Amino acid sequence: MSRKNALDLHIPAPNARPGDKPDFSGWTFPEPGDTPRPDIDVSPSELRDYAYGLIRVLDMEGNALGAWAPHLDAETLRRGLKYMILTRAFDDRMYRAQRQGKTSFYMQSFGEEAISVAQSMVLSPEDMCFPSYRQQGLLIARDYPIVEMMNQIYSNKRDPMRGRQLPVMYSSKKDGFFTISGNLATQVPQAVGWAMASAYSGDVRIAATWLGDGSTAEGDFHAAMTFAAVYRAPVIINVVNNQYAISSFQGIAGGENTTFAARGVGYGMAPLRVDGNDFLAVYAVTQWAAERARANLGPTLIEHFTYRGGPHSTSDDPSRYRPADEGRSWPLGDPLERLKQHLISIGEWSDEQHRAAQEAAVEQVREAGREAEKEGVLGTEGAHPAQSMFEDVYKEMPWHLQEQRKQLEV
Repeated sequence: MSRKNALDLHIPAPNARPGDKPDFSGWTFPEPGDTPRPDIDVSPSELRDYAYGLIRVLDMEGNALGAWAPHLDAETLRRGLKYMILTRAFDDRMYRAQRQGKTSFYMQSFGEEAISVAQSMVLSPEDMCFPSYRQQGLLIARDYPIVEMMNQIYSNKRDPMRGRQLPVMYSSKKDGFFTISGNLATQVPQAVGWAMASAYSGDVRIAATWLGDGSTAEGDFHAAMTFAAVYRAPVIINVVNNQYAISSFQGIAGGENTTFAARGVGYGMAPLRVDGNDFLAVYAVTQWAAERARANLGPTLIEHFTYRGGPHSTSDDPSRYRPADEGRSWPLGDPLERLKQHLISIGEWSDEQHRAAQEAAVEQVREAGREAEKEGVLGTEGAHPAQSMFEDVYKEMPWHLQEQRKQLEV
């Protein structure tokens, strides 16, 4: 065989590497307000173009434009902004706590706060959320005590998970927050199955789930998409495209030649693609998808186009695979600054109020930190007695576990 006919593979590569100037030059987006808002009963086949566009409401001057503008009252907007500020303050403290050795691991949602907070505010408290590991804003916007989140992260005596979960793997049934799994995409078939059960039993609650762009390469995601589309399950499947899985850019997961929202086209599912740094746009598309699900019109796949501002986790060093100042060059801006600018532009906020809200959030987090650390941090002796490992699993303990417990004399 002639060497000139040898086969080759295409290996996707990002536009810029460490040391390069950030490069978004080939990217184009629809203007804010340009994308029409369809009726919720439209056929998925008529939504094909929505998988390749980008729904935007806020322009960079803070104006809300177009048919997708949700026309929220000022109090709701201020509440959303304060939840995002609190989420960022919480992330900042817990990231530093990991660096101080108080916990083994942490994951920030820096730059993605609008997604979890806006969606939490749209969904009913009775709906069930099946999150990934970067949606702490769901709990915060449901007023879950942040001290309980810290107790889980520290695995201390008051850890609701009793030290059995990796830090940030929260769980709260009463808040409609399904236990987070560290295994990628397992929550997607769980959400679809839960939604099918809800419909099968004549319930009114819907489900929502979140996964990253990289996780769409997992088989669990595709199996779940099939079931959701075939049975028109009342579920919202959110793909958070923050441009990077751990250490690899989104092109490796299939985002180089098409969008992640386009996955929905192949399954006959309603696809929407939204600016994930635009609180109003995220709020509006979630409202649309939730109304569609509640009306038995089927599932929606939403791609949130955003940027991971921090490392993948405290175990990651993004300076090894992307330009250091790429986040500051992100063309769709910072979600907190954009909502702040909108509130100021309509006369419902000010720089002074913003500073005060930031200071209040930092103090709230600091106070919660003091309370949680009194109960212990990573490595505190006696946080969880040995007998606790045998509890909470079986209603009636099997004989072999009873034997093991006797051997441990606990």
